[in-house]
Amino acid sequence: QVQLVESGGGSVQAGGSLRLSCVASGYIIGGNSCMGWFRQAPGKGREGVATIKNTGNASYADSVKGRFTISQDNAKDTLYLQMNSLKPGDTAMYFCAATYSPYVVIDGQPTLLCGLKTNFQYWGQGTQVTVSS
Repeated sequence: QVQLVESGGGSVQAGGSLRLSCVASGYIIGGNSCMGWFRQAPGKGREGVATIKNTGNASYADSVKGRFTISQDNAKDTLYLQMNSLKPGDTAMYFCAATYSPYVVIDGQPTLLCGLKTNFQYWGQGTQVTVSS
């Protein structure tokens, strides 16, 4: 049984930083693993923030590029999201997600399908991030 537990949310002023963590149990980081962070603000739909492949290759939403960094520690089974230069618009519940993705051949190279549009199978309960102006 896969469990994802997020932590690290809180309230900060604009310009501040937070680091979110997601500890995964029953889930193996490596092989064809694909993990990500999503967020949902009140009254809005869920938005992809960042994803990371087993290789460490990451993808980001345009709204967070240059400010957020996703990373993973295989030894600790933990996913991170470092958030800098936070804005009030970043206020949302942040969710950790994980799945095992297939490989496809693109331009003759096996490529893991892992990005912001990936359907993730496993989800955490979320951690609240509030940024005040």
